[in-house]
Amino acid sequence: MPAQAATAVQPAAAAAIDQPDLFGREAAPPPRSVYTAPVWSVPPPAAKPPPVSPYITPVTPVAPPAIAVPVKSRPPTPTPEHSSKRQLQVGEFILEYELRRSTRRSIGFMIDDDGLRVTAPKRVTITEIDNAIRTKQGWILAKLKERRERRAARLQKPPVEWIDGAQLPYLGADITLRLLVGGRYRSSFDAATRELTMVLLPGATEHTLKERVKAWYQHEAKQLFVQRLDLYAERLGVHYSSFGLSSAGTRWGSCTADRKIRLNWKLIHFSLPLIDYVVAHELAHTLEMNHSAAFWDTVGLIYPEYDDARNLLRKRAQELPVLF
Repeated sequence: MPAQAATAVQPAAAAAIDQPDLFGREAAPPPRSVYTAPVWSVPPPAAKPPPVSPYITPVTPVAPPAIAVPVKSRPPTPTPEHSSKRQLQVGEFILEYELRRSTRRSIGFMIDDDGLRVTAPKRVTITEIDNAIRTKQGWILAKLKERRERRAARLQKPPVEWIDGAQLPYLGADITLRLLVGGRYRSSFDAATRELTMVLLPGATEHTLKERVKAWYQHEAKQLFVQRLDLYAERLGVHYSSFGLSSAGTRWGSCTADRKIRLNWKLIHFSLPLIDYVVAHELAHTLEMNHSAAFWDTVGLIYPEYDDARNLLRKRAQELPVLF
């Protein structure tokens, strides 16, 4: 028996007999296979370069040099006190940070892909804020470097190729994407074979496929996160007022003073113990709205291995492929 073409997928099993429905309409045709190299994955033909005039010397474009952050010594640009972006000389570096005023009682530091963000009470002066930054400069510079390296590592990973047979992360392991063409959009997941089947309309684009996969991820995340929140809330003896999904770029979860919890749907890529760590973390904030020793003691009541999970979550986040 001749082998099938490598670019085609085995078609789904057809029904034995296609019967018309009660209104005499023909049954919808079963999904059929699509190619493993859909239209959107075929590179477009290269455009012909414009003709070069013999009277003009061609100029080779030079890419601008990459600028490291923080930038080494240069005179800091003066910034008015009311500005949200400020600069401070810290040792041999010029450190840029975003300043936010709030009703909190102390100065807080947050580092994400955008850099350093400082939140301070309105009564605290700029001089006091700058002194607090210099006091913690070792920790701040180390975290900025770590964040920069993690971001660079993520950007170096090749993006997922959205074709039949693609491997996608789900609950700490890979699942296989299967693509079919049918009369309407449908998705189904077979836990036994670990295959996510997406039925697409003819002519569907890569953007459509990615949005359908994202919607499936979010649906799975919402169902699972509610289950884990209820489980750990009962263990801790607390209640949360509401729950929702977030798409934050740098935060896995949040909890407000009125006990509204949001969890990043991308946690669904990780194993259940790492999801449970974030769940326990946010539930502990319903009792302790800080990261004090009392807060971590509260986390430890329901998730004793929180320190290992926190470190592993950082590591796994760096290993994720570029999806969306």
